[in-house]
Amino acid sequence: MSSFSLIWQQKQLVCPPNCLTVNRIYQPIVDYIDAQFEAYLQEELKIKRSLFNYHDSRIHVCLYFISPTGHSLKTLDLLTMKSLDSKVNIIPVIAKADAISKTELQKFKIKLMSELVSNGVQIYQFPTDDETIAKINASMNGHLPFAVVGSMDEVKVGNKMVKARQYPWGIVQVENENHCDFVKLREMLLCTNMEDLRDQTHTRHYELYRRCKLEELGFTDVGPEHEPLSLQETYEAKRHEFYGERQRKEEEMKQTFVQRVKEKEAMLKEAERELQAKFEHLKRVHQEERMKLEEKRRLLEEEIIAFSKKKATSEIHQNQSFMVPGSSLRKDKDRKKEPGYRFELLCFDVRACETSDGRTDTEEGRGAPRPRGGLGSVWRRSQGL
Repeated sequence: MSSFSLIWQQKQLVCPPNCLTVNRIYQPIVDYIDAQFEAYLQEELKIKRSLFNYHDSRIHVCLYFISPTGHSLKTLDLLTMKSLDSKVNIIPVIAKADAISKTELQKFKIKLMSELVSNGVQIYQFPTDDETIAKINASMNGHLPFAVVGSMDEVKVGNKMVKARQYPWGIVQVENENHCDFVKLREMLLCTNMEDLRDQTHTRHYELYRRCKLEELGFTDVGPEHEPLSLQETYEAKRHEFYGERQRKEEEMKQTFVQRVKEKEAMLKEAERELQAKFEHLKRVHQEERMKLEEKRRLLEEEIIAFSKKKATSEIHQNQSFMVPGSSLRKDKDRKKEPGYRFELLCFDVRACETSDGRTDTEEGRGAPRPRGGLGSVWRRSQGL
């Protein structure tokens, strides 16, 4: 499926002719055109290609709009068109042609064409080899670059509404050939030379791109000694070249893999040695701790045995004391049963106790130890009367 695509370019930037600045400006346009060529090339290189149903998005014409300065082309315009003339059909167009007079416009056209020729910029020339359109195309080539005026406003002229620009001094009609070249441009693009623009794109610009890309891939029509080569010979040569390159890459990858394996093994062995040394150290520490615990256990067992012996001895002495005749015990009991034998519990408050002359007991005997509590208790044995 084929289509007609055009791209327009207008630059009104004022900047120094810096290469980096210029590249940033027009490089996106070049990249876009190349991307469309690349998509078509990939479709052609398919095993099962279907170009009949393929949507052809290649750019067939570039309308390059030039500011109506009335003097000459800017350096930026020349560099941009020079970078595009080998990739797309360029048709220069003077924008806002109503900004200058007709006399200045004709001089400006002549100046532009001479500058394009002197700088080697190849613009699209309408073909004159076809007799049916040779005369009109030759006439249109003399009108290059086309001067156009654009407007979205409709103005009533006579009995009809037309696209025009209205000024206090008059009306500039967009589709009036006496006012601008818009009608000529439209007829040349859409009616007379559309197929030729497509053919130029395919046979000239696309083929140039295709040849450069295939040469980058190593496909050429001649050998090292400029002898003609068939496609099969070129294919076999590239196949052997790629096979050798693949073998070399595989060998490099194997060597790299072996080297990395050796490095990894060395790292693992070093880690293993470190772990073994750490294990031995922990083992020694564990053994020392175990020996200390065994010693403590032995000492505790000896203490337990000694304590058990002392306990047994004390129990024996207690049993012996219980087995002694109870004469002395009975005497004490009998003595307690005697009349007049009793225990008296005397309780007193040390703080409250005072002597007859008003001094406390503590004041009387400051050197004597004080009782711990507030109350003192004395057990004494008294005899009855």
